[in-house]
Amino acid sequence: MLIKVKHGWELPDAAATPEDVFRNRRRLMKAAAVGPVLLAAGSALGGCSAEADADAGDDPSASLYPVERNPRYAVDRPLTPEDLVTSYNNFYEFGSSKDIANRAQRLPIRPWSVTIDGMVEKPFTIDIDALLAKMPLEERVYRLRCVEAWSITVPWSGFPLRALVEFARPLGSATYLRMETFLDPEVASGQRAVWYPWPYVEGLTMAEATHDLAFIATGLYGKPMPKQNGSPLRLAVPWKYGFKSIKSIVRFTFTDERPVNFWQQLVPSEYGFWANVNPDVPHPRWSQATERIIGTDERVPTRLFNGYAEQVADLYRGLESERLFA
Repeated sequence: MLIKVKHGWELPDAAATPEDVFRNRRRLMKAAAVGPVLLAAGSALGGCSAEADADAGDDPSASLYPVERNPRYAVDRPLTPEDLVTSYNNFYEFGSSKDIANRAQRLPIRPWSVTIDGMVEKPFTIDIDALLAKMPLEERVYRLRCVEAWSITVPWSGFPLRALVEFARPLGSATYLRMETFLDPEVASGQRAVWYPWPYVEGLTMAEATHDLAFIATGLYGKPMPKQNGSPLRLAVPWKYGFKSIKSIVRFTFTDERPVNFWQQLVPSEYGFWANVNPDVPHPRWSQATERIIGTDERVPTRLFNGYAEQVADLYRGLESERLFA
């Protein structure tokens, strides 16, 4: 007898938006970019930004999308409107404001190489499109909770981080995965700010990196990842604060030394390695008890591990003496 254990993120099929409605909305948005009458209709539906549309159309991987949604990964909140997700962005490489979408269009996403090194059987560098061809692409809906106490709900396209780990063939002695973003101050004006410890670095334990929820996102809303959202590939770890989800990754390094992440280097009193979501552990300058849902006037209670406690709490057994929630 097969006994199915229901996960906390799962919803019945009836709760999902019908596929034809979602796909037709996307086609309308594309048409809106070229017709003034349809533009008004697209605006009424919350159409995506012109910058994001242009970026997706120029991406050589566009033919890969949309990918099939994995129904195991669903949440009990509506999707955040696409135009908000593609226009309200933290991407400090292009500035400290949320309004960086236009500036981020300067980022060249081809050619783009990804280096796998450190404690692996054989270090190598691979072209992004060759990497995508080897990965099992799917769509997952995740909540994202920013440390700034706002949240969004996004349909990410991409592949399990575990698949990349297996592809990299790390040594058994590797205990951490360090990730690094691009470094190009001529393109990314924010990287000219010498007080920041560029390039942006993030890290996970190997147990976190191979967890079922850890995901490398390469697209959203059925299209390639817009540049302002971290094209061509970014991390999505939905039980952690959003700053852990490093954007525009160029290097994965397997190591036995715990990485010191970007914000930890900058403000170690406020930001640590783990950064798991916890409503009962305030940021030094604000409460984490509630969050503002972008696109609404709602403030709702924050959930432990952003609602994924059932799936990830076991990762941290025996680590209670560490700063798990900052």
